[in-house]
Amino acid sequence: MPQRAYVIEQMISAKSIAARVEELAIEIAAEFRDTDKLVVVGLLRGSFVFIADLVRELELPVEVDFMEASSYGNATQSTREVRILKDLRGEIAGRDVLVVEDIVDTGYTLAHVLGILRSRRPARLRTIALLDKPARRETPVRADWIGFEIPDEFVVGYGIDYAQRNRNLPYIGRVRFSAEDDAVTSGS
Repeated sequence: MPQRAYVIEQMISAKSIAARVEELAIEIAAEFRDTDKLVVVGLLRGSFVFIADLVRELELPVEVDFMEASSYGNATQSTREVRILKDLRGEIAGRDVLVVEDIVDTGYTLAHVLGILRSRRPARLRTIALLDKPARRETPVRADWIGFEIPDEFVVGYGIDYAQRNRNLPYIGRVRFSAEDDAVTSGS
């Protein structure tokens, strides 16, 4: 399937993202100030840039682990079927855990992952999402910390991709498809 023609318009600058990550790290450090080690779980692949910047700002002892969940594939809209492609390596029972998500859209991925992690009995389980799209929510889930609330637009950059492209952009940009490709209006 050929990739559709599109342009990217900057929505959130790299400078704004860096400032917000710094603010969020301060709030998270206050919440977990009594932890002996915070397990930071990145949801791959979209969160990898965000998690790297966030853990560098956290003034806490941290351990980093990853899960990979997919509900998009190469599509621009969620399939609502969440598949776990990679699970955690470490145990989280009795430990403090922070789940790092790139974007909460329909909410299915985050809800599914939280269900799995709660069953493993962490001491505390909190969530942070760089982006939140409440207009698209189909399941009642909300991150404890949110970087930016955005409208129902398809976005890329800062780790978020479209068909494995544009992850390396230092900013968040809205995708605008060419006029003949206007069939798709949202996703991430």
